Amino acid sequence: MILFTIGFTRESAENFFTLLKDAQVRRVIDVRLNNRSQLAGFSKATDLEYFLRAIAGIEYRQVPELAPTQELLDAYKKRKGSWSEYESGFLDLLRKRSVERSLERSAFDMACLLCSEHEPRHCHRRLVAEYLKEKWGDVDVRHLE
Repeated sequence: MILFTIGFTRESAENFFTLLKDAQVRRVIDVRLNNRSQLAGFSKATDLEYFLRAIAGIEYRQVPELAPTQELLDAYKKRKGSWSEYESGFLDLLRKRSVERSLERSAFDMACLLCSEHEPRHCHRRLVAEYLKEKWGDVDVRHLE
């Protein structure tokens, strides 16, 4: 299984959709808590779903169980918590949600986890991808940048 990740902040629409098309992504899985974001003009959930389908023939799916809670996000972003605390809390959340058992594994092959952060290093999409790799095995994680 190949599982991609991508962030849209600092990406032009042209580069964003080209990266997805060139990687032959079949489905974008939105893991944002707030998918009505206007950080990039093309990233609002309803618009993004249309653009993905029209430009690249890519399916869009929001999977809220792969998003952090508002409380966890606020502790990290608004109250300037540490990345290690956020990472630990988010991984605990994934374990409590047992996402590896509740998600349809086949839906993630040639799929791309989407979040806003430019780089995966300090983004929960990387944590989701690594968690699923650990639980499912045989998952090749590739970050599109």
